[in-house]
Amino acid sequence: MMKSTGQKQAGVLGLLLSTALLTACSGTRPVDIGVMDNKLAPCPDSPNCVSSFEQKSDETHYIDTYVLKGSNTQQAWDSLQSLIEQNDSAEIIKKSDSYIYAEYTSTIMRFVDDTEFLLDKDNNRVQLRSASRLGYRDFGVNRERLESLRTELKNKDLIE
Repeated sequence: MMKSTGQKQAGVLGLLLSTALLTACSGTRPVDIGVMDNKLAPCPDSPNCVSSFEQKSDETHYIDTYVLKGSNTQQAWDSLQSLIEQNDSAEIIKKSDSYIYAEYTSTIMRFVDDTEFLLDKDNNRVQLRSASRLGYRDFGVNRERLESLRTELKNKDLIE
């Protein structure tokens, strides 16, 4: 059965509307993140962000750093970068010898989380921050992602 011109136009319009709605979930890339005074940006009040720079008493926002094992910080840093690159939902936007900024995009709704890692060679640690770009709650997704990376790095015996 052939579709009428009106049915074809409605289908195209539906596809365009769906694409627009899904693209809207990504938001715009923040300009207020990155390294400032050797720290990552603080979390907003909303419960959709975790950071190792928050107060330990803040159970909503605080997450422990990755404590590197041994003296080969470069191996741990390279392994972290590799784990991010292997994740189909992640894209590294910016990286240096001591900083990684990656965007993680959810599969269905295309929500974007901004995730940062700061290598603190002096203290043998990696500082962490991950925040949802849009919305109020993240249902623990940002914390879960960083803890999953922690587990993978522990399994490689690179962090404590």
